[in-house]
Formats: sequence, structure tokens, C-alpha cells
Amino acid sequence: MAFQANSRVERVVMLRYGEIFLKSEPVKRHFVGTLLRNCTRALGAAGLSHRAEVHRGRVILHGECPEEIASIVSRLFGVVDVSICTLTLPDPRSVTDAAVALASINLRPGLRFAVRARRQGVEGITSQELGARVGAAILDAVPSARVDLGSPEYEVFAELRDFGGLVYDSRIPAPGGLPWGTQGKILALLSPGIDSPVAMWMMMRRGCEVDALHIHGGGYAGDDVLSTTLRHVSTLSSWCTGFPITLHVADAGDFYDDLVRRAEPRLRCVLCKRFMMRLGSRLVTRGGYLALCTGDSIGQVASQTMANLSVISQAATVPLVRPLVAFDKQDAVNLAKKIGTFERQPGDLACSAVPRVPATTSRLEGVIAMEEKIGMDDHVSYAMERLRLYCALNGALVKPE
Repeated sequence: MAFQANSRVERVVMLRYGEIFLKSEPVKRHFVGTLLRNCTRALGAAGLSHRAEVHRGRVILHGECPEEIASIVSRLFGVVDVSICTLTLPDPRSVTDAAVALASINLRPGLRFAVRARRQGVEGITSQELGARVGAAILDAVPSARVDLGSPEYEVFAELRDFGGLVYDSRIPAPGGLPWGTQGKILALLSPGIDSPVAMWMMMRRGCEVDALHIHGGGYAGDDVLSTTLRHVSTLSSWCTGFPITLHVADAGDFYDDLVRRAEPRLRCVLCKRFMMRLGSRLVTRGGYLALCTGDSIGQVASQTMANLSVISQAATVPLVRPLVAFDKQDAVNLAKKIGTFERQPGDLACSAVPRVPATTSRLEGVIAMEEKIGMDDHVSYAMERLRLYCALNGALVKPE
């Protein structure tokens, strides 16, 4: 069945947003406006021009390269899923013609199919009637196909709305969450391991602009620690294309020297984490961040027992967020694979300062006394004065701004 000569037919990209729809109207307008800004920055970084239309629960993007546009915007936080659609005139016949044309290409003979129809702002036909009309036309064009609404092998989505008809047969999953930048800026502790980049990504997904702090152990750190951390921040920046992520790297070699020489071995990990809390808190305050993010998960390692987390947390002077606190390890691994930070052969990431038997329960009084012994305050101040800066943008390292 051919399109009518006077029909308006255009391939567009449709974004769906989910949680944003539940906000009050002023908040929704702000969030959608931020999402459009992020879309413009991401597509601009790829050299793709576009024009956006905002409709109820939908953003329609017009551009010359819909496949490339869809690939980029499917990584935007705040977007639930993305579809490349045929945009038609807002009438049932145009929608039906477009659905038949699409199914004639992609619906193979003998397959079970279903039509998922929706109508909004158009009178004279219900969603059920639209679906039946489209389904019947598809059966006429592909008579060997079979209708199966319960478990179809192929689906056609047909939407009839006041601004036009939308027809598509695939939905590209997107990360969901809230648009980058709607929840302010935070700082994340970032290591070369699995958990901390996942925690950082989760806060990005909740709308936070996130910079990172890496504590480098000097000669106590494995040979691949810094390079892996830099790869992590580069990968994470590909999820906020158009916006840079700053990585602060602190040289903690002198601190580790005193930690190994002078501190009680079983308390080294707790003291190390409290050093991170202190240093991170200072950088949060100096940089105007709202909180410090860590990748802690209850009970995963000795320093993350509830008893030790309590002692460690008291070293922070700013709000702490721990998005992985109730995750199993496999939860973090699965998400790391999804976002691109998981490495099956990560290299040498060992820390030679880790004791053979770390404390699982520490007492605050004893830890504070040990901090005084090793000069914790001086080490934090020294590290603050010697931070190195890296910048990641669009999935690659660039010179700091």
C-alpha cells in the first residue's frame, strides 16, 4: 500500500521521559528544558543539527541522521527509551499506511505480530479501533502473518496524536533517571575498581553533575591503578556528552609511608578511608560541591562493616551519599558491564599497604589516637596543596579547562 502523494511523511527520533512526567508543572518545565539543553550539547558535540518539539511525555527530534541521533540521545539521563519513527499527518489513514509500509519490510511471513495503538487529542476513533484498523491492513499486506497480542514476535506501535501520527517497531532502552544537572554538583571518590565508577554513574543518573577525586597511593599502588582510573572517568564522560568531568588526583604516597611505618597494621584500611573522607570533605567545601559520593557496600570488605563505616563516616564534614550501600557484588558487576567500566583483565590494581588481617570492628577513640600519631591533619593539608587535574569530555581525556 503506497503513501498518499499529499501525505507528510518524515523519519524522526522520539524520546520518552518517565519520572519527569510526575513532577509539578514548573519543575517539569525546568527538567524538560534541561533535558533539551543536554540533548543539544550531546548532538552538537557530534556535529549533528536538529530541531526539537516537546509534547506530552514525548520529545520529537527532527534531523538528517536519525540513526546517529538516536544512538547519541539513548545515553541521555532522563530518557526512558528512544525510537526512530515515521511521522505522518494526524489521521488514521496516514498512520495505517505508514504501519503497513513498515511491517511490509520487517514482518516476515509466518511471524506472530501485534499492534500497540494509542490515541490522544484526536476525536472520532478509539485506540482499540485504531489498533484493529492497522492490524487488519497489515494482515492484508502480509497474509501469512498471525495476530498474537500476548506473545508476539514482532510489534508495531501506532500513535495518533494531535500533532501527527507516529509509527515505529523498535524501542532503544535509555538509562532513565533525571537529566544531568538538575540536582547540582557533587564529588565522587573514584578508584580503579568496580564499585566506585558504578556509584558515580548512579549519581549522574539521578541528575547530579559529578566530578571525581582519586587518592593515589604512590609506590604502594599497583602499576595500572592510575591508567585504569583515567579510563573509568573517560568512559563515564561518554554518558554526559558535551559536559566535562574533572578528575582531581591526590598524591598520598607520604601518607601511605607513615601509615605503613607507624600505624597499627589492622587499622590501616580504616585510617586510609578516613583520610579519603577528610580530603574529600575539604575538596567538597572548597569546590562548592553539595556532597561526597562513595562506592561503599555494607559488609563487602573489612572496612565496610557497619561498625567500621560508622567510624569512617565520622571523619567526613560534608553530606555523604552511598548509592551502592545495599548492593550485592554481582549487582555492581552487572551494572559496570552495562555502563562500560567493567574490565575482565584489569591489570595490577593491588594496594601493598593492605594488612594481612584488617580490623572488622574499630573503636573511634583508638583510631583518632592513631591519626594523631601519624599526623593525619598534616597529610590531608599536604595532599590538598598538590592535587593534579585531569579532564574527560565526550569519552576521552582532554586538557583541563
